Amino acid sequence: MSVRRVSVAAATLALVAAGLSVTPAAQAATTVPRFDHIVLVMFENKATSQITASSAPYFKSLAAQGASFSQSYAITHPSQPNYIALFSGATQGVTNDDCPKTFTGNNLGAQLITAGLSFKGYSESMPSNGYTGCSSGTYRRKHNSWVDFSNVPAASNLTWSSFPADYAALPTVAFVTPNMCNDMHDCSVGTGNTWLQNNLDGYAQWAKNNNSLLIVNFDEDNSLSLNHIYTTFVGAHVKTGTYSTKITHYTVLRTIETAYGLTALGGAAGATPITDVWN
Repeated sequence: MSVRRVSVAAATLALVAAGLSVTPAAQAATTVPRFDHIVLVMFENKATSQITASSAPYFKSLAAQGASFSQSYAITHPSQPNYIALFSGATQGVTNDDCPKTFTGNNLGAQLITAGLSFKGYSESMPSNGYTGCSSGTYRRKHNSWVDFSNVPAASNLTWSSFPADYAALPTVAFVTPNMCNDMHDCSVGTGNTWLQNNLDGYAQWAKNNNSLLIVNFDEDNSLSLNHIYTTFVGAHVKTGTYSTKITHYTVLRTIETAYGLTALGGAAGATPITDVWN
């Protein structure tokens, strides 16, 4: 036994002998909690340096309420392969935003459904549930990765208006894609900030007391910051703080898969799940 362990044991015995209580030291989590619900929302084309208190006060408020990752990075450029990588563990060879794409490989949605759990994706401004077109108004299929996989049912491809007001009715995992304005692609950081606060703050606060989690993420940066992006977790079991371990989209996927005992896919298999942010 080391000198330090002997000293700690001796001190503990002395406290007990003196009639004083001893509280065990808090233990770091060694795995990922199994959440009732996870909601992941993806924004567009902004470096973490652009998400400031003046431009995005609600984003900064969320970061202060949860786990903020100061070294979070996207996989590549442009947008579409990042969405696909986060959903399936690989870019599937995609190097552009061309539409449509169709794949048969495994992915998070299919994994959850096979395991008897549920997945749904909610896309703002998509004209109808199950829609497979490449664009409509401010909706873009290139930001909707689940529609690209033939083993994810059409019933999992829903409009944003289908997002339940009763959060307990959410699927096990939900992905949310704002439209081309509200995701900051075509409009300002402030526009996205307002959309997030108006549409998902209710869930963020509910999640804290209902064994659920909100993940706020970006697909990529502005091509000027080494793909350094904003990522924050807010909800139950989260230890508030800023964490400097490098993570990527594959790390986020691996963490979700670990929460539900799913096999890590592709690049996620080489990533370590996030375990140090949980109470």
